[in-house]
Amino acid sequence: MTLPTPLEPAPPALAAGRDVLLKREDTHELGSFKWRGALPALVSFRNRGADAVVTASTGNHGAATAWAAARLGLTAFVYAPLGSSAKKLAHVERFGAELRLAGADLDEAKDEARSFADARDLPFFEDGAEPAQFEGYAAIGEEILDQVPQQPGAVVVPVGNGALIAGIGRALTSRSPDSLCIGVVAKEAPVMALSWRARRPVECDRCATFADGLAARVAVPLAVAELDEVVDRMLEVSERELARAVAAYAALDTRVEGAGAASLAALPQLTDVEGPIVLVVTGRNIEDELFARCLERPESFPD
Repeated sequence: MTLPTPLEPAPPALAAGRDVLLKREDTHELGSFKWRGALPALVSFRNRGADAVVTASTGNHGAATAWAAARLGLTAFVYAPLGSSAKKLAHVERFGAELRLAGADLDEAKDEARSFADARDLPFFEDGAEPAQFEGYAAIGEEILDQVPQQPGAVVVPVGNGALIAGIGRALTSRSPDSLCIGVVAKEAPVMALSWRARRPVECDRCATFADGLAARVAVPLAVAELDEVVDRMLEVSERELARAVAAYAALDTRVEGAGAASLAALPQLTDVEGPIVLVVTGRNIEDELFARCLERPESFPD
């Protein structure tokens, strides 16, 4: 793995006349940022005596857990909901984790994983609920501030369970408090935005986004508490806006998944931001059929 990941000027076709920079977390061998949280979290579990961990994931977190477990000599059990991305789950199996499909969505898969972990007295690694993850993601914010030529006006971060933006926000709050920390959720999976606005975890039964990295239905309390301290705005984007953003990247020979395109999808909402805008590109693992639909028929997604 090569660090720091690139921070590069956005091509003019994406920047639309703005000073926009892309933080390319999609360049890791796993195709996503998730390894940054998984590795320190599993080190923490190992230091507490664990030789195995159980987790649940729609794909990228599970792959990162499997990758980290292989590096550390741990056994990983990864639960994923039915219908999860085959491309992402292939990474889980590639690194030797035991993959189990269960539940209609991530939160149902979590319930199955917790039950399995409890029955065998194994630690359950909930994505977004381990303090070590936040420290790992803060490194992305530190890298941005080390790489950017001037203080950013805003750093725009896709939000699934909230751990990524919480970590990046910690770095911004500490080193660049005038920079806005802006989160982006899918309009069809708004639980973290609703929870941030309420300043507490709220219930939400809507989670119908094709961007599985944004597909949270149940808020993680630790992440909600962290967001309250570091996030300045929370924006929502439609499925069609996400698809168009995927297509915009593709037109420039860059493949990103729905969550990875979320920051770009929100860019038109940031007309009042002064100074450089950093868009965090979180991942590239998107199924071929879905990728083709984004490119060829973005209007087929709801707006």
